[in-house]
Amino acid sequence: KSAEVADAVRAAGAKVIHSPITFEEDMRDNPNPRLGILAGVNNDKLFVKGTWNAAICDAVQPKAGDLFIEGKKGLDAFPGTNLEDLLVQNGIKTVVLSGFLTNCCVESTMRTAYEKGFNVVTLTDCTATTSEEGQKAATEGTYGMFSRPMTKDEFLAEISK
Repeated sequence: KSAEVADAVRAAGAKVIHSPITFEEDMRDNPNPRLGILAGVNNDKLFVKGTWNAAICDAVQPKAGDLFIEGKKGLDAFPGTNLEDLLVQNGIKTVVLSGFLTNCCVESTMRTAYEKGFNVVTLTDCTATTSEEGQKAATEGTYGMFSRPMTKDEFLAEISK
């Protein structure tokens, strides 16, 4: 579903921005290696640059004209990255979010985009997390506090107007 949205966004003349998270092999750049989800990343050596689990999946491979966030080391795509600069430089006022984990990286980025004054759309069926309960709590709860939750089909219908 996210790939379909990305293709439609490109066709509409908007930008697709990828926000990969990567770490050095020794995890020295992990901001919180002893607590929570980043402790698991640290302990299991996940998202190491150049490894399979740091790669963008085949379905949403970057295409010509896409932009990349550099420096993402935590859950939120804003701190320590070039995301806000990319948005401002490209005149982007609306941020549309999809991705993994629904109640972690997506929600953290959604909240910061909202607080920075961007219009935020979060695609409820283009995100995933580790449990149905977690997905429902985010998409039916917190998403509406900080964004305009929409399904892929609702969003595609809106941008085709």
